[in-house]
Amino acid sequence: MTDFHINAGFDSGNIIVNDASDHANIRLAIRKDTNSDFYQWFHFRLTGAKDKTCLMVIENAEGAAYTGGWEDYRACASYDRETWFRVDTSYENGELIISHTPELDSVYYAYFAPYSMDRHADLIAEVGTHPDVSVSVLGETIEGQSMDCVTVGTGEKTMWVIARQHPGESMAEWWMEGFLARLLDDDDPLARVLREKATFHIIPNMNPDGSRQGNLRTNAAGSNLNREWDKASIQSSPEVYYTILAMNAARPDLCLDVHGDEALPYNFIAGAEGIPGYTDKQAKNQATFLEAYKRSSPDFQTKVGYPVSAPGQGNLSMCTNWTAHEYDCLAMTLEMPFKDNANLPDEEFGWSPDRCAKLGGAVLDAMMAVVDEL
Repeated sequence: MTDFHINAGFDSGNIIVNDASDHANIRLAIRKDTNSDFYQWFHFRLTGAKDKTCLMVIENAEGAAYTGGWEDYRACASYDRETWFRVDTSYENGELIISHTPELDSVYYAYFAPYSMDRHADLIAEVGTHPDVSVSVLGETIEGQSMDCVTVGTGEKTMWVIARQHPGESMAEWWMEGFLARLLDDDDPLARVLREKATFHIIPNMNPDGSRQGNLRTNAAGSNLNREWDKASIQSSPEVYYTILAMNAARPDLCLDVHGDEALPYNFIAGAEGIPGYTDKQAKNQATFLEAYKRSSPDFQTKVGYPVSAPGQGNLSMCTNWTAHEYDCLAMTLEMPFKDNANLPDEEFGWSPDRCAKLGGAVLDAMMAVVDEL
């Protein structure tokens, strides 16, 4: 029996153990995404190191997809896989160094608080018990997992909300928990009115295969789903292919695509300003949405974000640009941090699942502000 052990052989696990003979100098590497060169997500379990000061060195951090994500970053840790706290982390000479003295025999470390496919199944089962919810399967992934879609509401406006095209951006499904909890709260008058005004089609996890495999960015075929919208196929990106078929049958008036950003420590929206034919109506609707989201949550801001694409230069392989152009709708990408919200930092937990969920609930105010204008 080995007292000291590191393992990632579980749902969303990802680590390569190069040398674990010395707890003060554990040498690790992140495995690349399936059929891809992307990598940055890690998730592993350490056992047998209680009360020992452990230095875990990820040796290939310099080759990760977004090295800006390592600057001022602190890894997540958990004993019970429910509460995830932050631990001392530094990025030096191309290596990510995690320093921690576990208080218990078993501890998990991850790039962000993981959201397992088992928890996803529980979420779909729970919301499916609501009398106004319909759960459908749009199609199957390359590995045969279901593309779950939750439909609720009776209104004439159609809102699509999708998350986790990039599987390592697990904060997106934590956001979904809060969004669905409030939307289905029959004691919330705003939720009830919004469900009367709009019909929602919600995909809490666009990339089940990549999520289970512990990928950062791609599906089982090695495809970055958020670069497949203008060329989706059953062979390379069935997840997008089946979503587009469903959108064609229920054309969106609003499409919100939920993501996480490795480098920027803020919550922000990226719009479709660069698409050909971007309209004044789309711009006005987006401005209304952003102002209402800021009012509903101090965790959301509009000062820091991505540069706006030049007119006509928007990348139509991306969901937000493609849907805005194809359906002439309000389409936006919500980005949340892997690190923390620099405007409202939390030293112990950083940007956390609970805060993701609260931001998900707060979006209903923004949707209410814009629904009649769509």
